[in-house]
Amino acid sequence: MDNLGPLIKALLEGDTGRSLAETSALRASGVGVERIVTEGVESAMRSLDSKCTLEQFNLLEIMLVGRAVMEVMKYLYPSGISSTGAARTVLVATLEGDVHDLGKNILKMVLIGNGYRVVDCGKDCPLERLVEAAAGEMPVAVGVSGLITPVVPLVRQVRPILRDRGLGHVKVMAGGAALKQSTAAGLNVDYVAESAFDGARYIAEIVGEHIE
Repeated sequence: MDNLGPLIKALLEGDTGRSLAETSALRASGVGVERIVTEGVESAMRSLDSKCTLEQFNLLEIMLVGRAVMEVMKYLYPSGISSTGAARTVLVATLEGDVHDLGKNILKMVLIGNGYRVVDCGKDCPLERLVEAAAGEMPVAVGVSGLITPVVPLVRQVRPILRDRGLGHVKVMAGGAALKQSTAAGLNVDYVAESAFDGARYIAEIVGEHIE
């Protein structure tokens, strides 16, 4: 973790240039992409998440960190090209009431980097829009992200609504600071991902693949 400290510090300061320089240096020294994301980028996000209280919430800070994070992810996953295979489609969203999408965006880029077609329903996404997208895209799984606890009741409704629309076979995965505190049973989902790579490995299991 020590050699990732400068990257975490640069990200938390919202310094995009320094974050990219640190990421480049880490890759040049042989540090793998997964370690940079899970121990660097996601560690910085956890530190930021812990400050998202009413007293400490700082929208500008989150925006600056978010910009730095996404530039690092684009550097690590430069192609931005995903598979067009329908059997490998994943739907992602941050549900209505939550406008934070860093975690969702990181999962999206990791999945794209591993060859999946990702349909992004965006942030503050109503359940109806999510279900309509699922009916149209027929994904293998739906991934919902949540930074704030008020979205938990909505997360619990996703699977029953999908089932009512004849989409009970679609797996539901949850992740994000607020949702990782619960269990799959507590959220009424199939899986709770600890990290973006953990989520990607779960998707790989569903489609019978293997991710290093």
